[in-house]
Amino acid sequence: MSSNGILPLIQKLKTGIEGFDFIANGGIPKDRTTLVTGTAGSAKTIFAAQFLAEGIDKYEESGVFVTFEESPFDIRQNMEAIGWNITSWEKEGKWAFVDASPEPGSETTIAGNYDLGALLARIESAVNRIQAKRISMDSLGAIFTQFNDNSLIRNELFRIATAMKKMGVTAILTAERIHEYGEIARYGVEEFVADNVIILRNVLEEEKRRRTIEILKFRGTTHQKGEYPFTIIPGEGIMIVPLSAMELKQRSSNVRISSGISELDHMCGGGFFRDSILLVSGATGTGKTLVSTQFIHGGAVNQERCLLFAFEESREQLFRNATGWGMDYEQLEKDGLLKVVCEYPETAGLEDHLIKMKMIIEEFHPNRVAIDSLSALERVSTMRGFREFVIGLTAFIKHQEIAGLFTATTPTLLGGSSVTEAHISTITDSIILLRYVEMFGEMRRGLTVLKMRGSAHDKDIREFSIDGSGMHIGKPFRNITGIIAGNPIHVSAGEVERLGSLFQDEV
Repeated sequence: MSSNGILPLIQKLKTGIEGFDFIANGGIPKDRTTLVTGTAGSAKTIFAAQFLAEGIDKYEESGVFVTFEESPFDIRQNMEAIGWNITSWEKEGKWAFVDASPEPGSETTIAGNYDLGALLARIESAVNRIQAKRISMDSLGAIFTQFNDNSLIRNELFRIATAMKKMGVTAILTAERIHEYGEIARYGVEEFVADNVIILRNVLEEEKRRRTIEILKFRGTTHQKGEYPFTIIPGEGIMIVPLSAMELKQRSSNVRISSGISELDHMCGGGFFRDSILLVSGATGTGKTLVSTQFIHGGAVNQERCLLFAFEESREQLFRNATGWGMDYEQLEKDGLLKVVCEYPETAGLEDHLIKMKMIIEEFHPNRVAIDSLSALERVSTMRGFREFVIGLTAFIKHQEIAGLFTATTPTLLGGSSVTEAHISTITDSIILLRYVEMFGEMRRGLTVLKMRGSAHDKDIREFSIDGSGMHIGKPFRNITGIIAGNPIHVSAGEVERLGSLFQDEV
């Protein structure tokens, strides 16, 4: 306590884990113990190891890893796959192991008077030897199996926390839990002794696994509430995707760019704004991929760098189709104006796709990004996960001040809306609807600009055709109603005039 009677503010220690320090409002409380609990496969050991690795790599803070289950050899080998050279850090005196793992073939003995004194002495010796500022202990459950009384577990855990404070280190303690939602930890006492509690989850929803992180409590300081998705990236480790980091602070441009289709530019009052997000929605075969292709080509011919993410068609198909419409994707790639990334959605989770897409965008620095199609990603995630993915992606592109075009597939041929539309329509700047129109035994195609934020636009539903040079938008449909709803009805000219007169201003 200071001389004026005011308690000092609790300092935060940056973990260096991507996204975590943001949701932790600056990091974990310094010189305190933090319990990280989770079920099998929730990445507890990786979190504990990354806490030390980031401290060494980013903040020049040495660390001690106390292992109760895996051998140091196994941990070195496992973390090498992520990209952390622990052996090198050990030689440099930046990382030290305290090996408390059981000998192979040994039996666990349950003893009521088990003493942690010798172990704490070994830990303190390692801390002093490398001047460590961080400690990770993985996992407490392995030593607590040797106690037959929960009150003893609580006392020993309190003893560990007290010892860590005396050593002047910030500690991560991992512990197992049985259920994703329920008891915080296996023995029901761990969370009451630790200053801070973090929960890692690996939930199975709709036959898909989804990892999330939640800060349950930080004693004496603030943090953000709720669960946040995360993934594990080789070479990076845990990366958290905090939607709360998406702030509406991006600038707005009045500069217009071409869609690559002159008639569509005219319908949109001269083109789209440079930093806008465009959603093109329609049934399969209505021309969504063509619109994205011409959007890319329209930028490339103006020496703009363009990036295309394709989740439904292969690279060969895209290049062949572009050639059929008179566009040379191969030459644009050679000129450095185009990058095409093709992947099946099932190859990774949405969090992995989002982080990879962000990394590619930051590396390539495009002026335009097209994604064909967002709807393909719906099938590899839960509704909640897909919503978070769409929000995170659109917010990131807007912050980069890049023009974006997304395609979405409607579930029916003659109308209706998609799940993608429901999640993205409010955060897109423009929406283009493509529809089939059945007329007198013939199937035609129609296009309308449903929305264009900040600009006047054509409100007609116009017929369009596709040939070897791309899309051509023609005259509006007349005497037809119900096109957008998927139920076109022919109306006589007299009826159109009568209905129109109902909305005319009185003289």
